[in-house]
Amino acid sequence: MNGSISIAIDGPAGAGKSTIAKIVANRLEIDYIDTGAMYRAFTYKLLCKNIDFNDEKTILKELEDTLIDFRENHIYLDGKIVDKQIRDNIINQNVSYIAKIKEIRDGMVRIQRNIAKDKSIVMDGRDIGTVVLPNADYKFFIVASIEERAKRRYKDLLEKGETTITLEQVKEELEKRDTIDSTREIAPLIKAENAIEVDTTNQTIEESVDTILKIIEGR
Repeated sequence: MNGSISIAIDGPAGAGKSTIAKIVANRLEIDYIDTGAMYRAFTYKLLCKNIDFNDEKTILKELEDTLIDFRENHIYLDGKIVDKQIRDNIINQNVSYIAKIKEIRDGMVRIQRNIAKDKSIVMDGRDIGTVVLPNADYKFFIVASIEERAKRRYKDLLEKGETTITLEQVKEELEKRDTIDSTREIAPLIKAENAIEVDTTNQTIEESVDTILKIIEGR
């Protein structure tokens, strides 16, 4: 590839965007940034410190003393790798409440834009094509049916040893999260006007990746 390229991949939870984005970045040999992991890491810190999610003043002060970084495909929270911890279901249940706070999003967007500056990157999240990288070279919006997304998330949780949740509960949590993400006032989850939609409901990850790469590579 000649010159730098920016690829924005958005979509709801469980649609497969992070897995797809990571593989696309690997195939193109460029950097991958999971912006959702940044919000998850901060949510994890707040939960660990038992901070009330309604106490925005304390939350914003905590953000000032928080360092989030990506190095060698790991996410660091205040200097420590938290790849595994931020995938617990308790994070899934709470991250949207943190992500909807304007000042939190503003701070994260500044970090994300700085990371993406002057280099090739694949960045995924919920507002990459609309807010973080509105001038991205390529924009994709990954979707899947709520039933399929719930099955995938439930399977992941079972594989991680979660035994206290049902498929129906997972579906309800996803529906609640979709509502919060798509109706929040600041940077809601919406498809950018010039984004290409990729429905993964009946596609394998490899098929979805191939669809995206064909578009990027002009095949």
